Amino acid sequence: MRPDWEIIQQWIEPNSRVLDLGCGDGSLLHFLKTTKNIHEIGLEIDDNNILQCIENGVNVIEQNLDRSLSNFQSNSFDTVLLTQTLQALSKPDVLIDEMLRIGKNGIVTFPNFGNWKSRLYLLNKGRMPVSKFMPHAWYNTPNIHFCTVKDFDALCVEKNIKVLTRTVVDSQHRSSWYMKIWPNLLGEIAVYHISKYQ
Repeated sequence: MRPDWEIIQQWIEPNSRVLDLGCGDGSLLHFLKTTKNIHEIGLEIDDNNILQCIENGVNVIEQNLDRSLSNFQSNSFDTVLLTQTLQALSKPDVLIDEMLRIGKNGIVTFPNFGNWKSRLYLLNKGRMPVSKFMPHAWYNTPNIHFCTVKDFDALCVEKNIKVLTRTVVDSQHRSSWYMKIWPNLLGEIAVYHISKYQ
């Protein structure tokens, strides 16, 4: 089991309704279906990923997340997932609002562009970071909105979003005590469990 999945699955109730926005090949939903007996739907735009979802036995709908989620009623899911997709959206703030309209709570993961490796790369080379974890150049990356832990914290305050739990991990999905002390500087991936204030 991937360590980030271990974090996420702790926040998923058994037999709950889960929507995964940008579900990829459906591996996470398949895992949660197996371990938590969830009732799942994934949204995906890539044809190859949709075929993989079907092969994995995951319910999937072809849908562009940058268009609307108006086809889903308010509070129709217990949890809405947005894993490693936030930074590739045209209007991530709008999708966060929609997540918390559709679901009672949400789980968001994203690469933290404020970590020390990115800062050092920019300082030394004066160019946008390219690494094994983020292998694209600035002109061909799917990431169009670069976000840090501090940026997402500020968005949550601005939108009156309740952060139930926040953790950060490295690119191997490992955490440590020092990442908890300096999450924006040392964390490579941020994992948030959020909900609306009632």
